[in-house]
Amino acid sequence: MKSHAVKHASFTLERSYEATPARVFAAWSNAESKRRWYFCDDRWVLTEHVFDFRIGGVERLKVSPPSGAVHAFDGLYYDIVPDRRIIYSYDMHVGGDRISVSLATIELSPVNGGTRLVFTEQGVFLDGLASPEEREEGTAVGLDNLGAHLRGEPLRGAPLQTEPPRGGPRRETLH
Repeated sequence: MKSHAVKHASFTLERSYEATPARVFAAWSNAESKRRWYFCDDRWVLTEHVFDFRIGGVERLKVSPPSGAVHAFDGLYYDIVPDRRIIYSYDMHVGGDRISVSLATIELSPVNGGTRLVFTEQGVFLDGLASPEEREEGTAVGLDNLGAHLRGEPLRGAPLQTEPPRGGPRRETLH
């Protein structure tokens, strides 16, 4: 019998970057730039990326690990204030199972010639298929990769691969 457990959790991560808020915002708002750093496991292959960065726009990301089910991120942007704030909701699926639904807020503020980023996620983790600790860890890796990207340094591993998975084409739509 399938569990129908629900776990509510939130976490906040803070980072300081030696880059202007405009550069940090651009790393989130530009599809090509975001694909370079927005991942937590470099062995995964990007199979789809739909990116419509505007209020009411969607972002859809599908990645395939070396072995295992496709991981899908489906997001909707609710609030965007250039160089200051991004608010979006998203759900995550592994295979055909929804594992979580979240609201994420990114706040950017200028500090000492750089940027202070505050990332807050409020999530509902479903049926024991994901945990807040795993999500926080993956998000931390992504934010660390963002810092390396902004500094022009190598990321933790390589950016997402964009070859098609075995047995299927890659779909990419950028708006």
